[in-house]
Amino acid sequence: MAKVIQFPVPSPEKFGFKPVRQKKEQPFRGKHGQLNLFTGAKIVRLNQLTPFEEALMLDDQGEAAKAKEAYQKAIDKKESVADAYCNLGILESEAKNYSKAIDCFTLCLKEEPRHFEAHYNLANLYAEIGNLPLAKIHYQISIEIEPEFSNSYFNLALTLAMNKEVAEAIESLMKYCQLSPRADRAHAEELIAALSRSLGK
Repeated sequence: MAKVIQFPVPSPEKFGFKPVRQKKEQPFRGKHGQLNLFTGAKIVRLNQLTPFEEALMLDDQGEAAKAKEAYQKAIDKKESVADAYCNLGILESEAKNYSKAIDCFTLCLKEEPRHFEAHYNLANLYAEIGNLPLAKIHYQISIEIEPEFSNSYFNLALTLAMNKEVAEAIESLMKYCQLSPRADRAHAEELIAALSRSLGK
């Protein structure tokens, strides 16, 4: 009969969602991939925000319903579409509208398949609702896109530990520790020690 090894299931709070806080604009490049010195000027309209900027402001003020409307208006006007869908997905997730949130994040990824925040937020959402295989995949994709973002490694480790992939969880926590300031490592180091004990190391 196989021996069942109990290991501590980590219960710390996840780092939460990562909203897009400003428009991500791609610089215009000329024929040979060079940046054009004469483009990039932005017309600033006094006392008038774009729908996306208005949505960000409302979102920051905690006015979720109005922010949702403004993000949808930005999408309708083709302004920062991927970012608007991503932030809309966070609002839907916070309201426990999980199917709508997943739809928003996937629409974001349809616009921009390598949208880091959408992959990271989708991973957090899947972890929240208990779909560990999909959470794992999206954390791994977010790490491929932004390998220096330490929170992806921590959350991936939690997902792996809950899925009983202990050795991989320890490896991910060690990477988190490499990327994080010493002050942020204590909890991860405790988890590494606890998970290592469960493996008999």
